[in-house]
Amino acid sequence: MLIQTVDPMGAATRALRRVPEDVADVALAAAFLAAMVVERARMLSGERLAAAIALSVVMAGCVALRRRVPYAGYIVGSTALMAEALWIAPSPISPYANLVCLYSLGLYATRSRARWGPLILIPGVVAYFAKFPSATLTMPAGVLFTWWLAWAVGYGAARRHEEQRAARQAVRRAAVADERLRLARELHDLIGHTVNVMVVQAGAGRRVLDRDPGKTREILTGLEHIGRDALTELDRVLGLLRRHEPGGLGDLLDTSPGIAELPRLVERMAQAGVRVTVRMDPAVSDVIPSVDLSAYRIVQEALTNALKHGGARSASVTVRHDGRAVDIEVCDDGRGSPAGYLPGRGLLGIAERVAAFGGSVEHGSVERGGGEHGGEHSGGDRGGFRLRAVLPVP
Repeated sequence: MLIQTVDPMGAATRALRRVPEDVADVALAAAFLAAMVVERARMLSGERLAAAIALSVVMAGCVALRRRVPYAGYIVGSTALMAEALWIAPSPISPYANLVCLYSLGLYATRSRARWGPLILIPGVVAYFAKFPSATLTMPAGVLFTWWLAWAVGYGAARRHEEQRAARQAVRRAAVADERLRLARELHDLIGHTVNVMVVQAGAGRRVLDRDPGKTREILTGLEHIGRDALTELDRVLGLLRRHEPGGLGDLLDTSPGIAELPRLVERMAQAGVRVTVRMDPAVSDVIPSVDLSAYRIVQEALTNALKHGGARSASVTVRHDGRAVDIEVCDDGRGSPAGYLPGRGLLGIAERVAAFGGSVEHGSVERGGGEHGGEHSGGDRGGFRLRAVLPVP
């Protein structure tokens, strides 16, 4: 089911959610800036102090923007850090602001941009330790390892978030596909049954139009009632497509037909010339709505096939409920099925409904001698079509 929703508050809601994050980043940047300014003021003076404070402001600004522009923020912050180390004096605090930006690059940047972090780090470390001639090799190596570790933590967390988003999207796509399939079955069962009954009745009305106006009037009245019922049900199903927040299966089940509607279905079939007898356990009325709807649709589709494809004049419907499953059997006296037949959309829809409950379905022609065959026959005259579906009750 494709649903396009308009949420005028969505952008505002997302903006409000970002406010605490932005405030936290600005507070962190202000703390770094205060610490860097105090440290620089103790060591430098004059123009060098002014230049150092300016670079500190740049690095603190990169911390404040670490979520919004992680890639640019890290590059600008690293450039400022290298300039400070080479031309003013290395600071013991500003590298940690760069560490935060490197972690944010791995966490918030795209996959391709985040991978530049470890490479950009190398010239930054080299520039920082250039003013420490007495520094041993273990010091820059330790810094490189620590900074790379921070980047790896952020990068790994971002990839896990991507996998989770992909999994959620896959679930949503599967839900949309299931919704499409379910509504397609509903529309097929509704429209297919109604149109077939109306076509048969229209043909009957045409044949008696001249010689029996009263019968014609009765047939036209039945057509009108069937059409009105179909429009009501069609409007109900299509109404789900127009909802901003679809309620899923529950909304459809609240107003869908069930086994209790079988008498009306039998009446429509009788108007179309198919006499239907129904035997049903009283306990069937207590099943859950999803099973109730599926049972009704299975009977409806089986009778529609008997009318449309089998040319049946009579049919029998048996619905049993033993507490564990609903057993549905529909037999007709029509032409049966040709040898090697393939199920059409209606039978495939029945199979999908049954599979949703983990049940079983079988169908095929019935020989007048009593044998049953699911598509190929070994002799005897075909005496109709039989469908049996078992729906386990959850």
